[in-house]
This record gives sequence, C-alpha cells and structure tokens, in this order.
Amino acid sequence: MGGSGRAEVEDGSLARLHDAVLLDLDGVVRVGSRPVPHAVPVLDRLRGAGCRTAYVTNNAGRPPAELAGELRGLGLTVADADVVTSAQAAARLAAERCAPGASVLVIGSTALRTAVEGLGLRPVASERDGPAAVVQGFAPTVSWRELAEAGYAVARGVPWIVTNTDPTAPTQRGVAPGNGALVAVVRAATGARPVVAGKPAAALFREAAERTGARRPLMVGDSLDTDVEGARRAGFDSLLVLTGRTGAADLLAAPPHRRPTHVGRDLRALCAPPQAAGRQPDGSWRCGGWQAEVADGQVLLAGRGELCDGLRAACAAAWSAPAPPDPGRALAVLDRVPDG
Repeated sequence: MGGSGRAEVEDGSLARLHDAVLLDLDGVVRVGSRPVPHAVPVLDRLRGAGCRTAYVTNNAGRPPAELAGELRGLGLTVADADVVTSAQAAARLAAERCAPGASVLVIGSTALRTAVEGLGLRPVASERDGPAAVVQGFAPTVSWRELAEAGYAVARGVPWIVTNTDPTAPTQRGVAPGNGALVAVVRAATGARPVVAGKPAAALFREAAERTGARRPLMVGDSLDTDVEGARRAGFDSLLVLTGRTGAADLLAAPPHRRPTHVGRDLRALCAPPQAAGRQPDGSWRCGGWQAEVADGQVLLAGRGELCDGLRAACAAAWSAPAPPDPGRALAVLDRVPDG
C-alpha cells in the first residue's frame, strides 16, 4: 500500500471490501488545477473494475455538472451525478423538515436554489413570503439584506439549515470569509444554532451513500477534522491519504474521533489489501518491517521499509497508550524514510 508500481485492483483490496468509494477533491484527487500523482490511473482502474466512485465536496456554490467538468478536464471519466455537494445535502435536510412544495428561503448560489427546487421545494427571497425553512450557503454576492432576511426568519423559529460552516474561502487574492463567517452573522443576531449539512456533519456523507446506493462506503480524504471525523459520525470506514493537509505529526496526535480506519500514502492504497499494525506479545506494535512502542512517554519506532507501515505502527502505539505520548522520536525516524 502506497508503494511504487502499477495500480492493480487486487482481490481483497480496500476498494473491493466496500461497495462505494467516496472521495474528497482537494488534496486527494487534485491540487489546484492538477491531478494528485497516481489519482487518475487509480480511479480509472477502479472504474474499469466496476468499483462505484463518487466525489464529495463542501462546495455549495457551484453545480455538480461544473465540478464534474473540471474533473473530466483532469482526464477522469466522471458523470455529473458522480459529484455530491453540500448544497444537495442541505436541500435534502430541508425536504425532510418541510411539506412538499413548501416555500424555503434560500440564501446563497444559484446551485443551492437548483438543489432545493430539485427536491420539490419552492425557493423564496424574503421572510415576508412565509418560508417553512431557511437554507443558507456561500456565494460571493450574499448581501446584508439577504442575511437580514435569514435572521428575520430564523428568529421566528423556522428550521435553519446551512451547507457548511467553513470559516474561510480561498480566492486568487488570498483567504476570504467563507460560509461559516456568514452563518456567524445570523447566529449573532438570533442566538440560534443551525443544522449543518456539510463536513464534518454526517448529512453530506449519508447523501453520498444514498446517491450511490452504498451500504458499506469508504470515505477517502486528506483531512482529519472534516473527512475522517465526518465519516466516523456517519458510521463509515475512512482512508486517510498523505497527499494533502494531514502529515505524520497530525496523525499521531489525532484524538479518537478523528482517527482513520486506514492510512495510505496516496490513492494506490485503494488497490491493495488493507494493512494494519498488529500487537506483539511484548506489547509493542508491528507493521511490515517496523516496530513501535511507548516508553517513558515517548513513541519509539525502529525498523525499515514503507513509510506508511512505520506510520501505522507508530499510530497504533500512540493511540493505544493510556495518555497521549510525545511523538517526537517516532517523527524523527519517519522523516528519514525516503519519499517514494
């Protein structure tokens, strides 16, 4: 797992042990406008082997068709329906709380209004229209007047659903306020707490499972606090790949609710059987050519071989300790493992 060579979908592979593979986008499939190394051949091979895949994103400002087009531009074979957004999950939450055809105050993008309409609800723009719920998502055009309308409706007690609470949004000029910042405005005015659809809430993951017909999906992400935590909330297995936000130090220090089921260097981990550290009679943990234990409050790691095997052994030792140990010595060893 995470080694070199052609990506084959082996019998008993991680992908074949699940009935769908749900993938985060940034840091897993792409970085900016470029594919992550190995992502395209692995995902093409999964598709050829009949493995169901879907792409799961907190992005509520753009329609699935547009995001799918970008993925096709990377060389992937992706249908529009393979992309699942937090806008769709938020619309589902609204439909579960409202009668068919009910008015819903939508604050956000055209894509969000389309998702709400797609579930038989009627988007409106003012609290005076008597909405049965408020659905709020990000758009760079959201104004004070729109936030005020949301506040008026939320203050009278209608369900308030938000696509995500991401505090920032990346732009070409830098980091700008995201939907979480806009949600905070309405919350400050009303004192209410919204129902969240996007990561790390479970609704988006369940929406993806519903759309793929999956009962045993695997969530693949690069983030502990959104992808992994959200998968755990939804009751799904997760694979953490080391091609994005999370590094060895983050993983070793992960609290229980953010610990992935599996760890891989990249998406090639999907094509091989899962690897895990095993407990040894002396209480240490072994994976591949690596052995780890906790002594004197430190994670001690020794051996050689694949970086991910060493990381799995070190994580097993750290996570089984009664108190969080210092990972410094294990990290120093892992830093010397050749990249490959």
